[in-house]
Amino acid sequence: MVAVSSLASPVSGARVGNAGVATSGTSGTRRRAHPLRRRRRAAVVVDAAAATHALGVDVGTQGTKAIIYDLSSKTVAGKGSCAYGLLPQPHGRPHFAEQDPDDWLEGIRVAVKQALDDARCDPSAIASVGVSAQQHGMVALDANGDLVRPAKLWCDVESSSEAKELAGRFGWDIQAGFTSSKVLWMIRHEPNNWSRTQHVLLPHDWINYKLTGVLAMERGDASGIGVMDVNTREFDDNLCQFVDPRFRSTLPDLVPPEGTIGVVTAEASRGWLAGLVPPGAEVSVGSGDNMMSALGAGCVSDGELVVSLGTSGTVFGYSSTAVMDKTGAVAPFCDATGGYLPLLCTMNCTKVVEEPCRWYGRDHDEMVKLAESVPPGCDGVRFLPYLTGERSPNWPDATGALVGLRPGMLANPAFAYRAAVEGVTYSLLAGVKRMSELGLPSPDAVKVVGGGSKSPLWRQTIADAFGVPVRRPVEGESAALGAAMQAAAALENVNAGTYVKAHPPGVLDEVETPDADAVDALREGYALFVEEGRALFEK
Repeated sequence: MVAVSSLASPVSGARVGNAGVATSGTSGTRRRAHPLRRRRRAAVVVDAAAATHALGVDVGTQGTKAIIYDLSSKTVAGKGSCAYGLLPQPHGRPHFAEQDPDDWLEGIRVAVKQALDDARCDPSAIASVGVSAQQHGMVALDANGDLVRPAKLWCDVESSSEAKELAGRFGWDIQAGFTSSKVLWMIRHEPNNWSRTQHVLLPHDWINYKLTGVLAMERGDASGIGVMDVNTREFDDNLCQFVDPRFRSTLPDLVPPEGTIGVVTAEASRGWLAGLVPPGAEVSVGSGDNMMSALGAGCVSDGELVVSLGTSGTVFGYSSTAVMDKTGAVAPFCDATGGYLPLLCTMNCTKVVEEPCRWYGRDHDEMVKLAESVPPGCDGVRFLPYLTGERSPNWPDATGALVGLRPGMLANPAFAYRAAVEGVTYSLLAGVKRMSELGLPSPDAVKVVGGGSKSPLWRQTIADAFGVPVRRPVEGESAALGAAMQAAAALENVNAGTYVKAHPPGVLDEVETPDADAVDALREGYALFVEEGRALFEK
């Protein structure tokens, strides 16, 4: 069990093992600990004989997924989900993207109930819990642990000017998605809220806190704040100081990737969890959704590459060494095992492909069949997919654009749909090319996960654009599976990477392989896609 502490009322207290102070960061300064008390472990209620499963939850932007994982067979026993949305966008704020964190709790309740029913399990079967959640979101708490404001999400780019300011000081092109820019935005635009803020958490940290009463961060998700020295894997006090002299003191201490941070409290079990998870169930340290997706896809060794097709699109691979990209295209992330996870994230992915469905009133199955009539390369039509601005490239003010249109093309839904699939794929291909420039090995195969991975058209497009075979894990919800596998590893007190290597997630037999003619067409399309994006949006 990791020695961490839980929130108490704002009075002086003690912290386990540090006598009230903690040393962290690269500058060697000492800071006063948060007003925390020693965490008393809850009385263990879990029946060891009955507790035969681990629970993994992935709290995303559009909904929550839950997986019940059989600790004996090492397989998925049940799944559940719950959809929700963002808060209404205020008039005149097109870059606003926020959520009420209480919606995440409701999402967990609904998804876990479904997963238990699907697995035909009683809540007493849950021995441990792992939490995955969307990265970067800013969750601000006051001294009592109450929310100060809604969560400002990864896809909110209102802090683009603050990100540019920090980039000049940090020495790399940090994007508005990173949490530190959102904190600086709150300091500038909501000073009263900042004055009330005593703790800054990420979404998965907040859910862990609601489960256990413990404030803690692990390095995978925390590397998405933007103030970590990836070489030392510690917060850099100097970078924190650039944001605000008080910022470092609001961040919880960092804990190792192994073990647990606490147990589900009786208050949480009987309260917001409505009895769906027993008190005393162990809670692993958790991580961001991309880190957990890497676990659930089996990406824990050098040379492995994963493409995730969700609300955001990501391409990432494991690395045993730190990767720092001054352009900011490839994020300098740590992973959930003690290694690194160089990653390119695009803000526009599955929603882009949904747009033509809305335009033409067709569903995805219909559109895929229609798109088969249009050759790869889409007869010169390209969809620049930056509907909500973009972080990779760092174009927060970019918009979507259809280029290369000829008479009659808009009358055929197939062109818009295939162009959308190809446009998002081109954005992800840029990440692979940038990773190669940074010295990472070129992949000889790719695994595709996330909701978009169910599309055979999209998988084939990735195979043709990347020029390598594409395979799909048996379990497409890799982040929820990764969370469950981390929770299982915590019970055995082993590193999640070690556990995943011993029990690798299954992969489907089907393989999409590159077609030579399609490879040539998409190579030409990609070059034009890059030129057109720069001409329209590069300043």
